[in-house]
Amino acid sequence: MRPDPSKKIDRRGLKVWQITGVILSILLLGIVAGMFSLHYLVVKLPIWSLVATCVVVAVLIMLQIWILPLLRYKKWRYEVSEHEIELKHGVIIVKRTLIPMVRVQHVDTRQGPLLRAYKLSSVTISTAATTHEIPALSNEVADELRDKISVLARVTEDDV
Repeated sequence: MRPDPSKKIDRRGLKVWQITGVILSILLLGIVAGMFSLHYLVVKLPIWSLVATCVVVAVLIMLQIWILPLLRYKKWRYEVSEHEIELKHGVIIVKRTLIPMVRVQHVDTRQGPLLRAYKLSSVTISTAATTHEIPALSNEVADELRDKISVLARVTEDDV
């Protein structure tokens, strides 16, 4: 079996994923607040349903803010060689993807507001069939990687 890719994403990506978890958690808390409002103002819901909802939401919040971002960060790996790009990611189901350079049509860097605030970018690699993403790289690494993949894809295309 081939060895795992060696390159990791930037550690600041963990913070971005945790902030995203906080935003999603606020939405979940809004749903819980709505259930309690419904209980007190409109119709009495069974207490067990309110307690169960609070427990489920507490578990989801812990997962979204602390556990899943950390596991996601630890599992993300990538490697770019002359002939292919290898990606490995996933928490429960680990996915390994090989993208032949001859299939690469274009490569981009992308930033959302949170990534921009932490000086991070994602690299997207497009083939005819799919788009793949390497998330949360420092801007400098993302730019270098984009340029490297572009050159390697061009050279591979010229060889064919």
